Amino acid sequence: MRVKDVEFDVTYIDLRDKPDWFLAISPHGKVPVLSVDETPLFESNAIAEFLDEVVSPALHPSDPVERARHRAWTDYVPTFSSGVSVYYAKTTDEVESRLPTARKHLEKLEEAVTKDGRDGPFFGGGEICLVDAAYAPFLSRLLWIDETYLKTNLLDDFPAVKAWARALSNDARVKASVPENFEEEFKKGLKRRGSVVAPMLEAA
Repeated sequence: MRVKDVEFDVTYIDLRDKPDWFLAISPHGKVPVLSVDETPLFESNAIAEFLDEVVSPALHPSDPVERARHRAWTDYVPTFSSGVSVYYAKTTDEVESRLPTARKHLEKLEEAVTKDGRDGPFFGGGEICLVDAAYAPFLSRLLWIDETYLKTNLLDDFPAVKAWARALSNDARVKASVPENFEEEFKKGLKRRGSVVAPMLEAA
């Protein structure tokens, strides 16, 4: 919505204490939910596709084959995010055991980002697309936590993905997509999970 300059109001909720009004409009009890003329839309990809259909400029490619390819990579997000979230590991040994799986997912993404000689900084080239919107939360967090705390250098073997993650992290629209206290709340979440990163946060 920020890329398309859509005017909207946002309400943040605590997913550990979901209000009744939210549960009434979110069938799966998940965020985000977009209310359009009092009709709730849910699931990130569905919301993004809706916005791309009704508000210009289009963030999906015009070519049908390329558009289908982009949609396929947004569908891969849940698999990717669970595979690379090494910062949720509870011990350093668990971090090490998760790294090979994370590298396999990153290798797939590296091939996708560099397909046809693309040089970024975003997935499809010089402009943000819906694939960028889908991956931005996960890549920016992975880059931040790994460079600041874990220091596994996981992204060093995947320079295109690393450059993409940095471009997303530095983009003003991506930064504005989370509340001002996001870092603080994310750190609290890591501590609640017993993440190996938690003691590092205390020392920082």
